[in-house]
Amino acid sequence: MAFNGTFELQSHENFEEFMKAIGLPDELIQKGKDMKGVTEFVQNGDHFVVTVTTGPRVQRNEFTLGQETEMETIAGEKIKTIVNMVDGKLVANIKAVKSVSEVSGDLLINIMTLNDIVYKRISKRK
Repeated sequence: MAFNGTFELQSHENFEEFMKAIGLPDELIQKGKDMKGVTEFVQNGDHFVVTVTTGPRVQRNEFTLGQETEMETIAGEKIKTIVNMVDGKLVANIKAVKSVSEVSGDLLINIMTLNDIVYKRISKRK
């Protein structure tokens, strides 16, 4: 149950480059780059509810490990994917993006990779 909790964004690397690569408009990229997003994980066994609040935008995804589910991408698109637990990390392939999330102490580390662009987010437990 290491994922249970609320985490606030502390830092991120390659935000603008990654967001452009996934097709987010420049206007949204500029608005989002300085916002301190909050991620809340509620884990009950293999079932997860993840809510990400960035400014006025709230994105909620719910999934059970190993089962296909519909998720909303950062760009707001609905896609089907499967989230797995690999070595204590949540791993999902969302279209061409590989997402890996792990909790290390009080930090939530999320790394998203699209081709050779790596976007890293570090959030701290509140």
